[in-house]
Amino acid sequence: MKKKLLYSFIALQALLLGIGGAAFAADPAVNIEIGGTATQGGASSLSILLLITVLSLAPAILVLMTSFTRIVIVLGFVRTSLGTQQMPPNQVLIGLALFLTLFVMSPTLSQVNEQALQPYLKGEITQTQALAKAEVPMKEFMYKQTREKDLLLFMKYTKTEKPETYQDIPITVLVPAYAISELKTAFQMGFMIFVPFLIIDMVVASTLMAMGMMMLPPVMISLPFKILLFVLVDGWYLVVQSLLTSFQT
Repeated sequence: MKKKLLYSFIALQALLLGIGGAAFAADPAVNIEIGGTATQGGASSLSILLLITVLSLAPAILVLMTSFTRIVIVLGFVRTSLGTQQMPPNQVLIGLALFLTLFVMSPTLSQVNEQALQPYLKGEITQTQALAKAEVPMKEFMYKQTREKDLLLFMKYTKTEKPETYQDIPITVLVPAYAISELKTAFQMGFMIFVPFLIIDMVVASTLMAMGMMMLPPVMISLPFKILLFVLVDGWYLVVQSLLTSFQT
């Protein structure tokens, strides 16, 4: 099941950006003629260049359309509030964020796979129809997590008429509105994570000042206490639980 969802997630990159059939439909052959006129090679080279450009941007675009942004920012706040610098390493945080994203997005990706990807691969629908069907589950997920204030910001700028349903919202409006909503939510959660560790730092600093140990860095003393507190309350479980709960609307 996980392997199937992972395959769907990778194939979705090409499908959502509209490069699945159109890019590979062009003839990649390059004809070079000396003393003559050759136009096919130039057109094919341009198609390949555009294909490579879109493929390089696909991961960055899809990151803003999934739960990855909120998850990776919150995990970064956890490491910063603990003050452990590079522990856990970036590779661990990114890997955990990717798998949590796959877990959170699995219902949405399953809908995209069943409604758009599989019919398109079987030749039952065209690329345009597949893109239209794939947008619906993604729009539904993003709309539920987007604040109305952020959505109105981009709709007013583009002078978009008030849509009747979320399906009528243009994807170019919904994606940036969803992105800034995710940033605000992630920073709100990060602030709540910072508070208990900040209290520990203040208590340790006040204690050292009262004892006259002004030359001793408070971080050296507070770090073990923060790690101990985080372990005793099962911090990683609570953080992941809060992330998963925040996407249930």
